[in-house]
Amino acid sequence: MISPRRSPRAALRSRWDSTGLREITRGLGTLDAEIFETIAQSHSPGLDAVMPRLTRAADHSKLWFAIAGAMALGGGATAQRAAVRGVVTVGVTSVLTNQIAKRIRSRPRPETASVPLQRRSRRTPTSNSLPSGHSASAAAFAMGVGIEHAPTGLVLGGLAGLVGLSRIATGAHYPGDVLAGFGIGATIAVIGGRLVPPITTHDIAIAPPSDVPAPACPAGAGVVVVGNPESGSGNGRQVLDKVRALLPDAEIIEIGPDDDMPDLLRRAAERADVLAVSGGDGTVACAAPVALEAGVPLAVLPGGTFNHFARDLGIRSVADTVGAITEGRLTRVDIVRLNDDTVVLNTASIGAYPHFVRTRTRLQHKRSRPFATAVALMATLRRTRPVRIRVDGVVMETSLFLLGNSLYRPSGFAPSRRLRIDDGLLDVRILEVGHRFALARLVGSMLTGRLERSPLYHELQVPEFSFSAVDEPLVVAHDGEVGESYDEATFRVDYRALSVYTPAPRR
Repeated sequence: MISPRRSPRAALRSRWDSTGLREITRGLGTLDAEIFETIAQSHSPGLDAVMPRLTRAADHSKLWFAIAGAMALGGGATAQRAAVRGVVTVGVTSVLTNQIAKRIRSRPRPETASVPLQRRSRRTPTSNSLPSGHSASAAAFAMGVGIEHAPTGLVLGGLAGLVGLSRIATGAHYPGDVLAGFGIGATIAVIGGRLVPPITTHDIAIAPPSDVPAPACPAGAGVVVVGNPESGSGNGRQVLDKVRALLPDAEIIEIGPDDDMPDLLRRAAERADVLAVSGGDGTVACAAPVALEAGVPLAVLPGGTFNHFARDLGIRSVADTVGAITEGRLTRVDIVRLNDDTVVLNTASIGAYPHFVRTRTRLQHKRSRPFATAVALMATLRRTRPVRIRVDGVVMETSLFLLGNSLYRPSGFAPSRRLRIDDGLLDVRILEVGHRFALARLVGSMLTGRLERSPLYHELQVPEFSFSAVDEPLVVAHDGEVGESYDEATFRVDYRALSVYTPAPRR
């Protein structure tokens, strides 16, 4: 078969296009080299003194890990989240830069003859020059932190720019390599921010906290502590020992393997001025209705594995709870009642959400949270059977359904924590799958940060929510425990019904 001949004009245009592209590339390369020479040949005592030290500090991201550690130890919850996001973003960026980006196009390192001797790197890098790994990690950390806390990210952005300059000044990279590294790091940070949005405050107006006058209990008189010594992989025993040391007048009851926990809690509440409970979220959820029925306040000691309820109350340690008891810091928080008889403190779910959480938690030990979230979502939607529910007369087929007590952040299907537990609202999130190409559409929406606008995703903030099972009774899991099956389920907020001890807010 004879291929059609191109016209002379088309052939001339093709040759001009390829020649023009080569000329542009050659021109950019020449400009890149000239800028490098200008910076390298500049005689500045400041550059000579600062740039080598700065570039060595950024080797293997030591500078960013040190800053993240300082933020985690000395900052509040926002600083800690920013530090974690920054470190995770650096990890992902480092892998992609060194294992993929540096292998796309070969470019030798610059000649360092023009760089002053005192400014040169102590060792000459042997890897490909394009892109700059130091610059990619610098931009990733600064952008990652900035997504959670913009002022800190702005300051770190200036430091990241200096790190990039140090790579040129010491002769390790051309300016183009640095710009490419900045672009890679910033892009990965933005994608991470789309997959796992930052935790921000809601726009919904919430009444001030409802503080309750309470007498101080310096030694724990009138406090009855019910604790599971086997909770939290043995951490429960340490919690009870700390309570004995800090509250010598408190009565401590250890839950044995053959004890009936609800009965034990009821008998303890009958003689308690304060019912304290040590254990995981399931234990706390069992104690909450007992405290409500007895009319006594609840003190939560973080003795479980995750301690979601205690963490969202601002309790990080036993000392936080003990301090609240001894100072008499008592407030009221919401609970959720399922069909008016079951108390939910944190979340309730049907379908595959428990499987999704377990998969994501397992992957997070090895991968970044955004990657773990995306993989867990795809695995859950692919392997689990969806269920059908009827909401306000509309039948929905869903694989992921989550209902939270108060508003969780961030939006989407990776909720992390609550800033308040007293807003009087349910946080309902439903993911529909009964549509063509649902998985591809959902993943695309997550990657572009448009999940909230997807017609397959519903996020509601309401004081009451009901659904009915279409095919068969559905198991409702709540607070880390597998619950009962329901044909009809109604969730209602009991506004600020539970009195709990909380520490002073951290600034």
